[in-house]
Amino acid sequence: MKKSLAEVHESVDTRQHTSKFKKILSFLGPAYLVSVGYMDPGNWATDIAGGSQFGYQLIWVLLLSNLMALLLQSLAARLGIVGGLDLAQASRQQYANWVNWSLYGLAEIAIAATDLAEIIGMAIGLQLLFHLPLVWGVLITLFDTFLLLFLMNLGIRKMELFVIGLVSIIGGAFLIQLLIVSPDMNQVAMGFIPSDLNGNALYIAIGIIGATVMPHNLYLHSSLVQTRRFSRDEKGIKTALKFNLIDSTIALNAAFFVNAAILILAASAFYTNGLHEVTDISNAHEMLASLFGSLAPTLFAIALIAAGQSSTVTGTLAGQIVMEGYLNLRISPWFRRIITRIVAVGPAIFTILYFGDKELGRLLILSQVILSLQLAFAIVPLIHFTSSEKIMGGFAIKKHIVWLAWLVAILIIGLNVKLVYEELHDFFTNHSDMPFGVKILIFGVLIYVMVLLFWLVFSPLFKRMEKRQIIPHASLSTINLQQIVPFKQIAIAVDFSSKDEQSISHAIHTGGKQAAYVLIHVVESAAARQYNSHVEDKETQLDRESLAFYAKELSQLGYQVKPCLGFGDRTQSILQIVKDENCELLVMGAHGHHTLKDWLFGSTVDAVRHRLKIPVLVV
Repeated sequence: MKKSLAEVHESVDTRQHTSKFKKILSFLGPAYLVSVGYMDPGNWATDIAGGSQFGYQLIWVLLLSNLMALLLQSLAARLGIVGGLDLAQASRQQYANWVNWSLYGLAEIAIAATDLAEIIGMAIGLQLLFHLPLVWGVLITLFDTFLLLFLMNLGIRKMELFVIGLVSIIGGAFLIQLLIVSPDMNQVAMGFIPSDLNGNALYIAIGIIGATVMPHNLYLHSSLVQTRRFSRDEKGIKTALKFNLIDSTIALNAAFFVNAAILILAASAFYTNGLHEVTDISNAHEMLASLFGSLAPTLFAIALIAAGQSSTVTGTLAGQIVMEGYLNLRISPWFRRIITRIVAVGPAIFTILYFGDKELGRLLILSQVILSLQLAFAIVPLIHFTSSEKIMGGFAIKKHIVWLAWLVAILIIGLNVKLVYEELHDFFTNHSDMPFGVKILIFGVLIYVMVLLFWLVFSPLFKRMEKRQIIPHASLSTINLQQIVPFKQIAIAVDFSSKDEQSISHAIHTGGKQAAYVLIHVVESAAARQYNSHVEDKETQLDRESLAFYAKELSQLGYQVKPCLGFGDRTQSILQIVKDENCELLVMGAHGHHTLKDWLFGSTVDAVRHRLKIPVLVV
């Protein structure tokens, strides 16, 4: 099997730059898209709660979280650059189906928890700035789907600039707020000294870790780093790893500044004034207004909206990567986005209507604790993959990095075990009359999760990692041709399924050896939808090889064939290739689905035939 050094690497060509500065700039960007997840509204809730209740005491937890994030994101980037796989694909490559389905479910829960935090933050920000009811704000967030799809169509570099702009707004707003509240810098420095964590401090600390080191970001980063095109020799890979580490360091340190600024702001404004119970973002806004006038709370609300909007930009892409990686299932991006958002909107609206607006702050913190509980199931596979020479070759991480990564994993797992034990103990103590069946269900889920985690940690001791090729479509077979009828120039849409033989045979029967044939296939991975013709991922390589296989087969039989690869949207790509190649006939295979499946997967045949002036033969 041919070794792939990157999954996505052609969206930005880094090889054309001769100066070191321009080359570094060409690599900067992916980590900024990842970093927005480290400063989303979920972080605000935990940082505000930590600062108001414990002053500057938990700054060291933020610093520790940032260092852990830098280590783990660099491992995710390494997996993508060297292994040519995102974390979900690598898991599907190595693990059994029951493990992948379990990991997929946990990853979706993490993404839903992330989206929940973004929804709540956006709704609160809109309420604070425009005095909208929270329910209206939650419903308005449904429409940011269209903004996301618009940004995705602009390309990766413009999306990165958009996100960097929002991050700059957040950072600038908090810098001004810190100047207003004038924190005690000696106390800030003391906050970097580790202190004991018990009770609510532990709960908040785990929430901070969960809000900072986010599981879906590991999947996202392992895909985004591969948007850079670089030389695939040893020197080129080392250069890519080095510059992506610089990118991650800059972006995550910016995220640390924002998180530290929020905690310091809460400590300076609330804790030092005896306001130790400010755990709600809305309360924080009101307190800022009463203590420092109108400027600070206005900046606070603007930064909150920017944080929520910037975080939601990457949610759909992460969801697509997880779904495609684990399940090899693709649905339309807008449909995927709506599903994710509706799943998150439900709990938010229920909380507002049933418990009231004041409980949203607790729901935010809970969402971050849920994220923290998912972390081990992303971190453990990541460590195994990046330390495996079978997968990474000579770029497997060194022993001291392996031990450091396992130390981080043990710390996170240990904190989570302690949290789960304390929460379950309190829960069962307060609900001693709970039905026996509910208790059995809770313990059953807990035991299953523990078995899954145990299996992930120790499975490499019993089964070695292997670098197996993931084929996103059926195996190719030799094309059998029958009667040949002369024609002119014909386009043939193929999808590497059993239907290709029929489509190609009908085209050949129509055109014969006097016609020229254009073989069309569209790459529909999450990366291809995002970066269009600038992508060269693992699936693209496989598809290009498959088209070449078909072309070679037909050429050996005496036919003139040209393979053409499209990217992203099926309809647009087919139409463009047909137009560019001046084709006179398009042959397509029917997929046999309709109604709901057309909504899910898209109806290509109808969309194409209504927009073409040439004949379309549907086989």
